[in-house]
Amino acid sequence: MAPKQKICLAYSGGLDTSCILKYLLEAQYTVVCFLGDVGQEEDWAAVREKAMKIGAEKLIIRDVRKEFIEEFCFRAIQCNAQYEGRYLLGTSLARPVISKAQIQVAKEEGCDIVSHGCTGKGNDQVRFELAFHTLAPGIKIIAPWRDPAFFERFQGRNDLLDYAEKMGIPVTSTKAKPYSMDDNIAHCSYESGQLEDPSRPPPDGMWTRTDDPLTAPNTPQEVTVRFEKGVPVKVSSEGKEWTDSLDLFNALNTIGKKHGIGRIDIVENRFIGIKSRGCYDSPAMTILRWAHLDLEGLVLDGRVRSLRDQFVTHSWTEILYNGLYFSPEREFVENSLLFSQQRVNGEVKVRLYKGNCDIMGRSSETEKLYDESESSMDVLNFDPVDTTGFININAIRLKKYGLAKLEEGNDLAKA
Repeated sequence: MAPKQKICLAYSGGLDTSCILKYLLEAQYTVVCFLGDVGQEEDWAAVREKAMKIGAEKLIIRDVRKEFIEEFCFRAIQCNAQYEGRYLLGTSLARPVISKAQIQVAKEEGCDIVSHGCTGKGNDQVRFELAFHTLAPGIKIIAPWRDPAFFERFQGRNDLLDYAEKMGIPVTSTKAKPYSMDDNIAHCSYESGQLEDPSRPPPDGMWTRTDDPLTAPNTPQEVTVRFEKGVPVKVSSEGKEWTDSLDLFNALNTIGKKHGIGRIDIVENRFIGIKSRGCYDSPAMTILRWAHLDLEGLVLDGRVRSLRDQFVTHSWTEILYNGLYFSPEREFVENSLLFSQQRVNGEVKVRLYKGNCDIMGRSSETEKLYDESESSMDVLNFDPVDTTGFININAIRLKKYGLAKLEEGNDLAKA
């Protein structure tokens, strides 16, 4: 008998991947489960026990939290990344670091096939597989949700719930609460179920990383964030201080959760062209983004900021969202990003209160682009007559534009 082919499955322990694990075993594969620890709140012993009980050869868990925060989340903060003006990329940022670790495990375990539980309608299938193809050119990929043998048998999550019950696979999803959730240290995302009707509000008990802003403390809390080259290096609040990247991120998540910081509910445009409704709560990412944005106003050259906002921020965000992290264009754009952050040094004070994140002050000991006397209305430090020439020069082309409109019979003053 020929030896069974060995698959490395990206496993979360949730409904989809637990059923897919059983499905692959039924198809006579040997399955090594891989789980990347990106800060999701899980009982690892229970996840391991579940995978082994279903029939996995082994479950390998890799702690990639620091890499995730320092190489991905902090880069997003430097970039002020925000997809379609709202989404802070929590899932998008996690996929490259998970993919990279999964390929490493697949090579170590002698797996020549990798698999995942991403749906055929979502972005994650693209993110994982483009990463796999780049990191391990030629590797075989099994995507069950695009395999007719699988999707004709399982039309959706309700069919998976029936299958899990039949096979004795314990799952936390139910037909009453069939949410698809992706949890990591940057956020938790929620899709499916009641959320598929965008006219209905998200259920009150759905959120996991933020408390309800309406019941948050009546007393605000101040947090100070120090940045070096656009990277948060210290967080302090109420006499406590955190400098380790993982510690400060966890601290901001805890503080932000208590004050209901970082909830969004959006309809977004997926890379494959489908609109989807998603809810996200991202406490630490939200606080850091607001603080970083404000510090840049103090220390970053205006033209550099304008060019970065127009090109780098938009491009880097879409590259990450679309699953192209391991691409030459991401490397190209990121070099510009890092250059723009060389002078982003200083501190920002933030007040958190019932879902709001308000800036209370900012300072920098080393970057002197802001000059109080220049902007003061009580100090005259240049000849006001110079401004007349500045205005006249800028008006040359506008006068011509106005005259041309008059000749066309279009009086702009009456428009």
